[in-house]
Amino acid sequence: MRPENAADFPLREARTIIRNLVRPKPWIYWTDFLISAAIGWSAFILAALSVPFSAIQVLSVIVATFALYRAVIFIHELSHLKRDTFRMFRLVWNLVCGFPMLVPSFTYAGVHIDHHRRKIYGTHGDGEYVPFANGPAWKLISYVFLSFLLPLLFIGRFLVLTPLSYIFPPLRGWLWERASSLTIDLDYRRPPPAKRDGTTWRIQEFMAFLSAATFTTLFVTGVLPLSFLAVWYVVVLLIFVFNSLRTLCAHAYRNPGDTPMTAAEEFLDSVNVPGNRFITSLWAPVGLRFHATHHLFPAIPYHALGEAHRKLIAELPDNSLYLAASRRSMADALTRIWQEAKMAEKQTRSNAASNPQPSSRTV
Repeated sequence: MRPENAADFPLREARTIIRNLVRPKPWIYWTDFLISAAIGWSAFILAALSVPFSAIQVLSVIVATFALYRAVIFIHELSHLKRDTFRMFRLVWNLVCGFPMLVPSFTYAGVHIDHHRRKIYGTHGDGEYVPFANGPAWKLISYVFLSFLLPLLFIGRFLVLTPLSYIFPPLRGWLWERASSLTIDLDYRRPPPAKRDGTTWRIQEFMAFLSAATFTTLFVTGVLPLSFLAVWYVVVLLIFVFNSLRTLCAHAYRNPGDTPMTAAEEFLDSVNVPGNRFITSLWAPVGLRFHATHHLFPAIPYHALGEAHRKLIAELPDNSLYLAASRRSMADALTRIWQEAKMAEKQTRSNAASNPQPSSRTV
């Protein structure tokens, strides 16, 4: 299902309005990331040292979850920053978040840029797109519940499969193709390594393995109590849960994947949830509450998306189509995609009942 009236979207006027908002400010990146990471890891350590299930531990886990979620989600910005820029920031991000959380930056580089390519977005080649709105609705639920397994799968990928792939080289190709991408489409196949994937991905992969191996050794030898591992699992699990809910709110997911979409269609298939700048930013951090605006202009850094959103509303000659991509809240966005999936599911059953398949049984 294509967005209606997409051809009428004032794309040229919108480009003129945001033309001065595309330069990233390094000091904002550093300040935001370092403060988020410092709060997150401090709260994590406090939670691991606190009495199990005490009020202090519960509060610390909540703080650690949202602060580390914000710090980790900078991986999205890294994928958009120009190659060979922010080199120190990339290194520090991997050391502070990427390796200990087992999400090194190479797992998103390249893959996410494909998600923004005109000929790939919303098609079968887009690993970050699944046509959830076309039903069945149970896929929405199963996607969220997959979060409970993801921490264990990430441990298995880097702690077990990485060293095994060094011993059995044929495993390397499969590991890159099927288990090296932060995507939502389980059928996604990552293209062979290319320039866009960077030159350090093998080092990043080894460092993630080394991080997992080091902490495993510390747990096994009793240097670190298992409470650290338990808190790590809970925090990572909650991050994945919130990110899965945010992902479901990020797009309308209506394109069946047969044909590419225009820029305006892609925007109207994406979702903004401006909401409250403090509350909404907890579950959609680092500018992701303006996800439709981001898809319209991927070059705008996260810290300028709010201003771009306000300027487009105020200065577009007709902002009705721009506002059509907005939702009031997470609940509103999730309700809409759930209702569309249920309607599609009902339509599929109706079509099946109206056109029963002929029996293959012979007389």
